[in-house]
Amino acid sequence: MTTQSGATHDTPVRADCTIDTDGRIAFTLRPPAAVGSASPRLLLRLRPKKGQPEKALRHLDLEPSGDGRLRAVLEPSPALAEGRWDVYLLSEPGEPGERRRVRPGLRDLRALVDGQSRDWPAPVAVRVPYATKDGYLAVRAWLRRAHAEVEGVEVTDRSMTVRARLHGTTFAEEAAVRLRLRGGDGVVRTLSPRVASDGRGFSFTMDYGELATDHGTGNRVWDLSVQPQTQAQSAADAPGVRIGRLFDDVADRKEIYVHPAAVVGHVVVRPYYTVDNDLSVEVTAATA
Repeated sequence: MTTQSGATHDTPVRADCTIDTDGRIAFTLRPPAAVGSASPRLLLRLRPKKGQPEKALRHLDLEPSGDGRLRAVLEPSPALAEGRWDVYLLSEPGEPGERRRVRPGLRDLRALVDGQSRDWPAPVAVRVPYATKDGYLAVRAWLRRAHAEVEGVEVTDRSMTVRARLHGTTFAEEAAVRLRLRGGDGVVRTLSPRVASDGRGFSFTMDYGELATDHGTGNRVWDLSVQPQTQAQSAADAPGVRIGRLFDDVADRKEIYVHPAAVVGHVVVRPYYTVDNDLSVEVTAATA
């Protein structure tokens, strides 16, 4: 028996899913689905933070697909809020009701592989179906007013060069790349990007020695963003656009895309992707 807390029946429910370039996801339940209602639905629930109540739900009607299976479609609009959405089967009418966690079947994510090849409009809405660590189906969603997509990272023993492209906005004059010290009470380092003629592509080089200066002890993390500047705002006041990598089929790249670390003086500098697939730099004291 399954309850809202997530326990499952002995026979798991599996769903294949296919996504297109617009972010439309089709879910198809494989037989036998053991559906106990004449009007079954899928439920997508935004995973709440620990100890917090759930706040966002999305219901999808399941319809016969003509081959004995049931199909539901998550349309691109309205966009999903940023976060992780767990997928459930509602086998009884009404809400609240019995929920069964859905396990992943085949996931066709080919439409996401070349996501870097097109310009994304504002707001930037990205969806990636994936299998959770405990073997269930979920959808990772990002929803941002703008985004800076990493297209390449070149690492040496002294520096890091990042190539990226803006989506959802363009550069104006006096743009800046910001390195903000996490938990550092507003400590920021500023770099000047090299902006391409189309006003979207840019690159910058970070000297590791500058991050090593006055590091002290312990760990420090610098989060990277770019401030394209609008005509109504100065670069210093404009909201930052986080630099990261979202436009492919990888929901969690922190443990997959690993960049080499460099020893600079008495510290180790390592660029990495966060749990949100954003680019950051970790600086730690070197050990003997």
